[in-house]
Amino acid sequence: MIEIDIGPNLVTLGTFVLSWHGFFSFIAVATAVYLVGRWAPSRGIDPDAIYSIAIWGIIGGIIGARFVHVIDNWTFYSNSPGQILAIYSGGIGVWGGILGGFIAAAAYALRTHHPVGIIADLTAPALLIVQTIGRLGDIVNGEHCAKAADFFLSFVWTNPASDARICDNGVGVSVHPVIAYEMIWNLLALIVIWRLRGKIRPAGMLFALYLALYSVGRFAISFAREDRVWALNLQEAHYIALLVLAITVPLMIIKARPATGAEAELSTSPAQAPSPRGTRAQRRRRR
Repeated sequence: MIEIDIGPNLVTLGTFVLSWHGFFSFIAVATAVYLVGRWAPSRGIDPDAIYSIAIWGIIGGIIGARFVHVIDNWTFYSNSPGQILAIYSGGIGVWGGILGGFIAAAAYALRTHHPVGIIADLTAPALLIVQTIGRLGDIVNGEHCAKAADFFLSFVWTNPASDARICDNGVGVSVHPVIAYEMIWNLLALIVIWRLRGKIRPAGMLFALYLALYSVGRFAISFAREDRVWALNLQEAHYIALLVLAITVPLMIIKARPATGAEAELSTSPAQAPSPRGTRAQRRRRR
């Protein structure tokens, strides 16, 4: 088994506390924004547009992540409504971050007349990287309660301050490494998504495939987790995964197709990002 004896907080200065989860989440999001901004010119998109869209995506992701967590723990929050906005105390749901971030970013992109499908496809591999890096903080913090298991890859948190103390199994009990399972699945999905860049059409189908792949992995892995059961022995994450699959799978069956040679070449070849002021012809039309 793998013993983890690190406390959940990286820095504590008076009332300021930076957890390992917060640290790795910041690194993950910054990495994704940098990567998508770097890839954007290959599809003729100004990186500055990506940075603007990312701000709204991050805001939507935070709201969505908190919303999903609160709904899953409504018994507690209905009796302590003042804690709903206390996100600094912890408590987010990855599914809410993904879907809330997408909705907010897509809405802003539509409002500013940027191609949602193309940007979503650019974002798909970056999100898998985000989720993998962010989960490193979960491992250190001892988050995500899991069922007991005893084999060479089992995790056991021994630090008394670990977040594992709130789980039924608690500190000192070896459990399924559910966080590692998800990280491995994310990396496998990343390989698939990366190899299919520019090879499926129309724009947006790569992002739909990302959502479907993550749904399959999360659905299976959640059976080893100790989250609240809603109905039929299924957790909140199970139902969200089923809902996402019910949307993305038919969508891909109906719309997705292999890209032609010319389309694939256009998708992967460098292109000059448009000037923030537009092309010469566009400027003439504005006059």
